[in-house]
Amino acid sequence: MAEFSWEARGPLEHALVAGPYGAAGEAGIALTEIRNFDLVQVMARRGKASGMAEAAWARFGVTAPETPRAVTTVDATLIWCGPDQFFAISKGGKHSIEALGSGFAGSASLSDQSHARALISVSGGKARAMLAKLSSIDLHLDVFAVGAAAATSMDHTSVTLWRGADRDGQAVFNLLVFATFAESLWRTVLDSAAEYGAAIGHSEEL
Repeated sequence: MAEFSWEARGPLEHALVAGPYGAAGEAGIALTEIRNFDLVQVMARRGKASGMAEAAWARFGVTAPETPRAVTTVDATLIWCGPDQFFAISKGGKHSIEALGSGFAGSASLSDQSHARALISVSGGKARAMLAKLSSIDLHLDVFAVGAAAATSMDHTSVTLWRGADRDGQAVFNLLVFATFAESLWRTVLDSAAEYGAAIGHSEEL
């Protein structure tokens, strides 16, 4: 008899092998899967974009992005994902779909994407060079500044890409991808990172 488990599993649980990968020596890239996050897509109802914006300000204390960019608060990040819509990503349930429901009632439709997407953080001195192999977006640090975002594709896979706050003086790029395509994209990213050497891991922290 087949055994079934209803325990939630990360999209990269079987593909991700923590540790060094690729070229020997100091790793030029850190590839980290971010696990166990809350992700809600907020989409303005017809004619209700201003109401959604007001609700976002009341909830998060910042203006929701109206152009391709990401806005970070103390406990959440809002990422543009199309006209009159954004993702709200957070931890610990404070901004889960249940928590956001009453504030956006009447102005926006909410969709829980927490288990439908994988989140990969790419950082290190060679991060931009590696991503340049996969994306047509100009990721030069003077052009794609902290907070810049884009809805793009990598290896024929739709990706929401944004640049987070620098870490240890190095740029940090975040890739949000549908869970069903995450393993395929992950293997493509590994192939692109191999020549630079990569440190592979996972984290519970955004």
